[in-house]
Amino acid sequence: MTHLDAHRTWLLYRGVDSFAMALSWTVAAVFFVTELEMSPLTLILTGTAMEVAYFLFEVPTGIVADIYSRRSSIVVAMFVMGLSFLATGLAPGVAVVLIAAAVTGFGWTFKSGAEDAWLADEVGLDNVARSYQRGAQFGRAGALAGIGGAVGLALVDLRLPIVAGGLVMIGLGVLLVLLMPETGFRPAPREGLGAIRAMTRTGARGGRLIRGRPILLLVVGIALFAGMWSEGIDRLWEAHFLVEVGVPGLGSLDPVVWFGVLSAGVLVLAIVVAQPLRQRFERMGRVGMTRMLLALDAFTIVGTLAFAFAGSFALAVTAYWATRVFRSLAGPVYATWLNTSIDDSSVRATVISMTNLGDSAGEWGGGPALGILGNVFGIRTALAASAAALAPALLLYGRALRHEGAEPELVEARPAEAL
Repeated sequence: MTHLDAHRTWLLYRGVDSFAMALSWTVAAVFFVTELEMSPLTLILTGTAMEVAYFLFEVPTGIVADIYSRRSSIVVAMFVMGLSFLATGLAPGVAVVLIAAAVTGFGWTFKSGAEDAWLADEVGLDNVARSYQRGAQFGRAGALAGIGGAVGLALVDLRLPIVAGGLVMIGLGVLLVLLMPETGFRPAPREGLGAIRAMTRTGARGGRLIRGRPILLLVVGIALFAGMWSEGIDRLWEAHFLVEVGVPGLGSLDPVVWFGVLSAGVLVLAIVVAQPLRQRFERMGRVGMTRMLLALDAFTIVGTLAFAFAGSFALAVTAYWATRVFRSLAGPVYATWLNTSIDDSSVRATVISMTNLGDSAGEWGGGPALGILGNVFGIRTALAASAAALAPALLLYGRALRHEGAEPELVEARPAEAL
């Protein structure tokens, strides 16, 4: 079968992957809270199990992608994550959900880093911003369709959309085997070394590149604080509506429909807002991207605080939608910002995986504390704390801006030739 070109493959991948994720997770927390009776701490621990597995395996799988194949790594991710979603949907209790979450984290490491590295190599750094922006739009459209499917299936049984999402993810893996090209990949040099020594050497080269590029050190710090923020809102937003804010009746419809409406609203708003800004984002230089990311993080903090302390359903919905739209806009800009900071293609997946460890550490390191705060002081306090955790990222973006993404004194101390 003839492979698709890289740009079209990316759009297909982003659309179907987002569809499967939305199908599985739109109402998963409702299932966790109403049927498995999971507490705020247990909900957070689900994320912690995922992030610990991610933290442990992110760099090794990134190195494997650099040495052997980014395409194969992404395909493996689809199969592993699909199976973990099936296990979650069929789980008889909390223990299985926690184990499946850890498997999901393990599977995610195979695509984290590999997908961005694959795209950069196949379309080129000059075209990567266009692919990210268009891919984000396809992802939103796919997620919107997934939300509709999730709500429809959840009205029959809350387990069904999670199981269906797993099957779609496995199907996507099969599609990628048949259609995904890999022509721009240049494996990291092994020079006759064995597999373990080659992986160790590639990891060391990636680590030296990060230490020698101050902007990448800042990225790790930014990702750490962003991870703390996301763990709070990602695990607790549904519980906040169910427990603290309250969900009003929607005629004779099941309350689960509200969660479909809330998730769909985010995507519709993101599509409407992002479309006129797409070409502007694609033409941004490094300074412009840094300023945009700083502003979006600031808006995210304000939106999260408003959501945490909202006294009415309408205000909570408005704040939640605004917060999610800010993060949706930031995603492709951040990915472009990071990818254009890595000038050694042979260790691209490894370096991206290493920077992603910051996000993972923030999630599993800060998540349990937020869960305890939610159990003891309430979900509003936990959400407010997650907003506060993101604040230091603003200082790091400011530091990057002062030197246009680089710090001369550190660059001189570690010249590129030393890499």
